[in-house]
Amino acid sequence: MEKQVLCFGEVLWDGFGAEKKAGGAPMNVAMHLLQQQIPTEMMTRIGEDDLGEELLVYLETQKFPTQFIQRDPELPTCLVTVHLDENGHAKYTIPQPVSWDNIQPEKIGVKEAFPFEMIVYGSLACRTPTSLNTLLLLLKNHVFKVFDVNLRPPHYNLNVIETLAQNADVVKMNDEEMLLLSPQNEQHASLEDKMKEFSRRYHVKTVCVTLGGNGCIVLHQNHFYRHPGFKVEVVDTVGAGDSFLATFIAGLLNQLPMEEILVNASAIGAFVAGSYGANPIYDLEKINAIKQQK
Repeated sequence: MEKQVLCFGEVLWDGFGAEKKAGGAPMNVAMHLLQQQIPTEMMTRIGEDDLGEELLVYLETQKFPTQFIQRDPELPTCLVTVHLDENGHAKYTIPQPVSWDNIQPEKIGVKEAFPFEMIVYGSLACRTPTSLNTLLLLLKNHVFKVFDVNLRPPHYNLNVIETLAQNADVVKMNDEEMLLLSPQNEQHASLEDKMKEFSRRYHVKTVCVTLGGNGCIVLHQNHFYRHPGFKVEVVDTVGAGDSFLATFIAGLLNQLPMEEILVNASAIGAFVAGSYGANPIYDLEKINAIKQQK
């Protein structure tokens, strides 16, 4: 049977001025997993409002599975304001409370309805006790757990981040997040030493740190792997990290060598950074051309 993935967390609208695009890191990861033929479901909550209806219609047109998308009669569907700087890097203004702050435990066990072998989760939807406790219930299942740190100040606290890390088999973050999550006495240590200490402190088997345009570094089974990244003309960075993570996950599920996983993940991440929006349809010719870079 094919390995199946459950993504947990926020689904929302990213507002770019007058235009809006469906987004949310866990949803973006799920979209990319589905493009890579990995059976994936999403557990989230949207409002019983016009924005929620519009989001459901969009997801259904994308053939995105919706069986674990809950509806909230009171809290609104989330509309985030995205600010892009001159380099295409995004800053987000995220309202609170919204529907995905209230993700409820399913009355019928999700594992029974969808026998997932991996769960992917981030920190944003864990800003409220309700959604956090629902996630912690899911994490009691004996499945492979991937934590995408994805900090959105001020929507996190370090105690929750530590709890989420302690539950994970894989933790993915960027270099700024690695610095933030390192104790004061490690601030001047090398990135590799910070990663080793993080792995030891939280008993995490695989730590992946992305370095923006400079690629990534991974500590996996006590061995370091690096990729310098691929150069593209950046259109916007929205979803680039999510596409990288999805490709990384697909590589793990397909038991590819780590070197090959990093080439694939870096190429997809570069392709998305060079495209508009978080979920462009893959252009295999462009992606293969990116991989050919020397």
